[in-house]
Amino acid sequence: MSPSVHQTADEQPAIGSHSNSEKYADVNWDELGFSLIETDFMYVMKCSIGESFQSGSIAPFGNLELSPCCTLLNYGQGLFEGLKAYRKEDGKVQLFRPEQNALRMQTGAERLCMPSPSVEQFLHAVKQTVIANKRWVPPPGRGSMYIRPLLMGMGPALGLGPSPNYMFLVFASPVGDYYDKGGKSMNLLVEDKHRRASPGGTGSIKTVANYSPVLNAQARAKAQGFSDVLFLDAATGKYIEEVSACNIFIVKDKVISTPETAGTILPGITRKSIIQLALMLGYKVEERLIPVEELLDADEVFCTGTAVVVTPVSSVTHQGRRVEYKQSQGETPVNKKLCKTLTGIQMGRIDDKMGWMVQVD
Repeated sequence: MSPSVHQTADEQPAIGSHSNSEKYADVNWDELGFSLIETDFMYVMKCSIGESFQSGSIAPFGNLELSPCCTLLNYGQGLFEGLKAYRKEDGKVQLFRPEQNALRMQTGAERLCMPSPSVEQFLHAVKQTVIANKRWVPPPGRGSMYIRPLLMGMGPALGLGPSPNYMFLVFASPVGDYYDKGGKSMNLLVEDKHRRASPGGTGSIKTVANYSPVLNAQARAKAQGFSDVLFLDAATGKYIEEVSACNIFIVKDKVISTPETAGTILPGITRKSIIQLALMLGYKVEERLIPVEELLDADEVFCTGTAVVVTPVSSVTHQGRRVEYKQSQGETPVNKKLCKTLTGIQMGRIDDKMGWMVQVD
């Protein structure tokens, strides 16, 4: 059940010693999960085909009016991004690598024949959305604000073709852990029937059309008690690629490996950051083809993503064979070391020597 939200901003008690003038929304932060809580405002910017986005504005959060013939509904001409804002102990709010999301949206927009906001416009929109909804940013260490930028073909087009009109929209929601409180580990099922993406397709961009095709396999897996599905490559069915909405890593003999992003795998921003942190901490990292047999023989497996952050995998099942990953006594798992470093930077507990964090205010 979603946390209750019913009081106005003026009725909220302040939380924490730093919040004498800062009011919070009425949310049970200790019960916060990963589900939508409608906040107060969203950011909207529009343009027509052949033009560039110019300026947008904050609007009350609400429903959109769509033509039944819009290209988003009929042809899937849409992209989305996901990033987070974190509140530090001093009450200030910061974003994690938002320029990377802006650049990834531009890549996707080019593939789908859409105009895209500039990096500066993207950052401005995200910042304005967070500022307008600041009372919904959870207290330090009790969650984060998930931010969802959308780029959509909004104009009518009966025949297949680009939309005449486009909308860039940003909304946000406070969230907790994706799977469970405390970073519950994942139990994955390797999918043998369906493939997520093929060479030359759109697997490497964050198009809306990439995600509903995984739902059938995911639902079947969850009905059997699994957390999620791990997909194999479409060409051979021999190599691991990614989970429904996150990247995957394996650890063997202190070497960290992850599938290479060669057009079929989304280049995750958390994935990229974990690789950089692992190298900084002295680990060897390989981006390459990983046969499913190596996954089953790994010492450790974990997933990364904006939503899941860094989540360990406790088991993988492939063709009826279940492999469990148990860490040696007294040894800190690699994923925990990386997660502690990453979240420490994101939440302001560790000095941001990487230059990743962007202050909102």
